[in-house]
Amino acid sequence: IMMFVGNLGYASVALAGGMLAIKNVITIGDIQAFIQYVKNFTQPIQQIAQVINMVQSMSAASERVFEFLDEEEEQQIVENPADISKVTGEVSFENVHFGYNPEQIIINDFSAKVKPGQKIAIVGPTGAGKTTMVKLLMRFYDVNNGAIKLNGSNIKDFNRRELRDAFGMVLQDTWLFKGTIMENIRYGRLDATDEEVIAAAKAARAHHFIQTLPGGYQMELNEDASNVSQGQKQLLTIARAILADNKILILDEATSSVDTRTEIEIQKAMDNLMKGRTSFVIAHRLSTIRDADLILVMKDGDIIEQGNHDELLAANGFYANLYNSQFEDVVA
Repeated sequence: IMMFVGNLGYASVALAGGMLAIKNVITIGDIQAFIQYVKNFTQPIQQIAQVINMVQSMSAASERVFEFLDEEEEQQIVENPADISKVTGEVSFENVHFGYNPEQIIINDFSAKVKPGQKIAIVGPTGAGKTTMVKLLMRFYDVNNGAIKLNGSNIKDFNRRELRDAFGMVLQDTWLFKGTIMENIRYGRLDATDEEVIAAAKAARAHHFIQTLPGGYQMELNEDASNVSQGQKQLLTIARAILADNKILILDEATSSVDTRTEIEIQKAMDNLMKGRTSFVIAHRLSTIRDADLILVMKDGDIIEQGNHDELLAANGFYANLYNSQFEDVVA
């Protein structure tokens, strides 16, 4: 509005001054002087308007900051915590109810028992709530009712840091830092030897491409790791997870942004990673989880079906439709 008022003033001075100059009432210099007067008048008003905008932005930001500061601190340490070293990968969900808002429950009375070494797939359309299950497992949120247990102990009985250290994660978005490839893989277990790092890279099928890079394991990645490809980044994060040797793994569609050939390599590396470990796989490509021991099918935040691949296909429900839709011919 202030800019409009200023421009309107310039236009008015130019129009009125032009007409008066034609009639020899004033000179061109008078017109120039009045334009400068308008500028001197409107400039402070525009500056006030800019300050008001900044104050409004500051007010909105301060509300978010103080809202964060007013949140209660998470209880990191519990009295007489359960021994995390005894966790073997057995996970049980017992009548779990959860909602981000207590009035709107999105997981209703979910129960399942996962044995050590089993592969659990969580599938469903985008926004179905697949990541919610992972957040509950790692206790970023607490269930409203029911319990999630590791080897019979409620996850609330573990120290939060120790609980989260029990999980290994390979996410869709890779995270590598500025440093050598050796340092990036060793981040999974800081006391690992060079031989153990190389063994993890071999298990992740990353050893060959690392040797072809200038400097090999001592090659330094830049700030955003753009000097290696997306598939190579993924293999490095899998090698890191193998080195960490966690009992429970969370795999969040690690192959969604790579080509088919690289996907096959990553899938083989992930198969090595999951051997002997309880795995929770968030999947979009259902062809990659056909061998899962238990498939949880989510829709609109709720688990609507569960079973293995053959059982769910035989039920001819939502999972069967979702699976078959991947192989339908596209008609032009």
